[in-house]
Order: sequence, then structure tokens, then C-alpha cells
Amino acid sequence: MADAPRLCKPHLDLVKFKHSLPNLTESLKRRRKIKIVAIGSSSTAGEGDLIPYPLRLEVLLRGAFHHRMIDVLNRGIGGQEAPSELSRFEPDVFAEAPSLVIWQVGTNAVFRNKEFSFDDVALAIAKGLDWLAGLPADVVLMDLQYTTAVVGTDELLGLSKDMVARISAAAEDAGVNVFRRFALMQNWVEKDGIPLPDLVREGDTDHLHMSEWATNCVTTALFQAIRLAMEPHGLT
Repeated sequence: MADAPRLCKPHLDLVKFKHSLPNLTESLKRRRKIKIVAIGSSSTAGEGDLIPYPLRLEVLLRGAFHHRMIDVLNRGIGGQEAPSELSRFEPDVFAEAPSLVIWQVGTNAVFRNKEFSFDDVALAIAKGLDWLAGLPADVVLMDLQYTTAVVGTDELLGLSKDMVARISAAAEDAGVNVFRRFALMQNWVEKDGIPLPDLVREGDTDHLHMSEWATNCVTTALFQAIRLAMEPHGLT
């Protein structure tokens, strides 16, 4: 007999947004075509044959909001971090006129910490958020994944917590939302008893990228956080 599928717990108490999403909500009310831009590194772009979160999110949103053409544009490039992603904002974000921007940051700063200055990454995040403030779009920062490559030693765990705190502080200063992916996945391990290796993509020698189950469940939690943030505007 096959094992029962593992239950996905989105833990909305951890990942719910501080701010509502008025621009996305208004677009869903008044437009037929809506764009969301997902910019980031490999956990946005996708790894191997695993379907990345932007496409999964698009499917969920289209299913929830019928008669709307919702496109989640995947603007992820593996290996990049906030400083290099800034150079892509004009063609990959601004030119698309999105109603929502999801910016995934911080993971490569920890994974390749000898190559990145945390201060430079934090400054780039702050600068990017300042640029995004000029758009009629809602913004969500997505922080790190909780996988062996970024939490597997005490040193890495300390670096990850430092970067998560910097991302949270940047979001607070800019008045934008954070999708707390790190806390969500950490909770799966520490509270729900899911082994850390199960959150890592099978065959990933770097032990960095999320598994099929983790990717799917992270997307489900993000989708539910988005819907919950639209409730104050009468749209769920």
C-alpha cells in the first residue's frame, strides 16, 4: 500500500501579510488581464525538471479568479542576488507594468557568503524597494528557503537568521510585505517533524533547492497569504 501523501500545513499565522494588496485587488476587480512579476534566483527560475513556484501560483490564481487572465511572469535567474537583480528591474519589472511584484532575495548571499557582502545585499534590497515604490504595484519580499545548504551548520544558520532579519527590516522600512518562507519551512522541521532532507530536491548535490513537496506547499502558503491580504478590500 502506497504511503499517504504528506499533509501540507501553510501555517498562515506565520506567513500572513502585514499589509493588504490594494493594487492587485483593484486590478482583479477592474481588469481582465493582470500581470504579476516574480523576480529572483533559482528558486524562482526553477531547477531541473521541477515546476517552479511562479507557474504553480499562476495556476492557483487562475483557478480562484475565473474570467481573469492572470499571468505570473517568471523573471528568475539562477545564482543571482539583489545587487545584480537591480540591473534587470527596468526590462523585467517596470516594463511589464505589474499589479504585484514578488522579489525573492537573500539565499545566494548565504549560500555563497564568501562572494557577497551582506551590507551590499541589504543596500540593494533597500534601493530596489525604493524604486518599486514608484510603481502602482504591491510588493512582496520572499526570504530564504530553509534547506541544508543554508542552515546545515551553526555558522550557516546564524548567517541565514542575519539575512532574514535584514530582509524583514528592509520591508518594514519600506512598508511592504514579507513572505516568511524561512520561518514556514523551519516550522515544518521543528514543529511538524518533517526531516530537513525531505525539503531538499532529490539529487541536488548542493542541498540547496527545495523538493517537489516543499515547492508545492510553499506555493500553496503564498497563494493563501495573497488571498487573505485581499479580504479587507472585499475580494478573496
